[in-house]
Amino acid sequence: MSHQGEEISSSSTPPPPSSSSPPSDPTAASVGSRSCPNPTETPLAWPSDGSLTREWIAGLTAALDWSSRHLRPPELPSVLPLPLLQRLVLAASNILHKEPNCLRIDMDGDDDAEMRRSGAAVVVVGDVHGQFHDVIFLLEHAGFPSENRIFVFNGDYVDRGAWGLETFLLLLAWKVFLPHRVFLLRGNHESKYCTSVYGFEKEVMVKYGDQGPQVYRKCLRCFEGLPLASIIAGRVYTAHGGLFRSVSPTPSSKRSKGKKGRKVITNVDTSILKLGSLEELLKARRTVLDPPWEGSNLIPGDVLWSDPSPKPGLSLNEERGIGLLWGPDCTEEFLKKYNLKVT
Repeated sequence: MSHQGEEISSSSTPPPPSSSSPPSDPTAASVGSRSCPNPTETPLAWPSDGSLTREWIAGLTAALDWSSRHLRPPELPSVLPLPLLQRLVLAASNILHKEPNCLRIDMDGDDDAEMRRSGAAVVVVGDVHGQFHDVIFLLEHAGFPSENRIFVFNGDYVDRGAWGLETFLLLLAWKVFLPHRVFLLRGNHESKYCTSVYGFEKEVMVKYGDQGPQVYRKCLRCFEGLPLASIIAGRVYTAHGGLFRSVSPTPSSKRSKGKKGRKVITNVDTSILKLGSLEELLKARRTVLDPPWEGSNLIPGDVLWSDPSPKPGLSLNEERGIGLLWGPDCTEEFLKKYNLKVT
């Protein structure tokens, strides 16, 4: 496979604390406050009742922000102890692994017109790549997740930026707190290959030392649970890459052992490129460390790595070595088939 990108910058410097006017969200003062005493004096701990709150997330945000400005990377465990990190990642993983490959995101089942009338908002966020301070700024100024404000993060939380771990953990905390209002999709960088090449694995090892391999494995396991795509208000299809091929199996001539006359389905013809269906997307196996670029389980790789093209039809994405190129005719076909407006 060929991939484009840049490695993590070890000299990344956090921006100064924001001095802009207070955001309109009334909860912003408590959730987004940057004032924080030295958190190493009282390290963060998992809530005694096991339930996260806005105040707890505010404390996590402030502590991670403070540590990014005042501590060397290997000192992060003094603020975020390993047991807390493990509890947070496990709690989020348990939620994520139960979600379908393609999420249906609606405001209490309302359609898009009703969502507009009710003043509900859906905020879709693209690649954040370890830019922890940008994520804080975004949450403060777009408004924090709430019953009336849904966030859909479209993957690529890690690599390239210096604070991929802090970024991912903060978003996991919001997911645990508001699982039906914060949705985290998988990006192509949420994989073993990309994180080993573009910086996240190294970042984790630097920050957690001997405990780094354990933290890294926990994160990889969590990556496997991230859904692949979403449909918002029944009208907008979102995915990190895009459309995908059909992998409909063809009957094999082989017979299963002990069952005379019964054919088993074993063959998938990947040489014929045809647009895939949402039903196939829902059945794909997403729990893989690296989406395959060969074999029968090709839909995860397509959804995460494919690119739009001005050329009609489907073709292999030879530049990337994985995924597809899809043309405007494919977009039109997909939208019409599922009564969508945007992809």
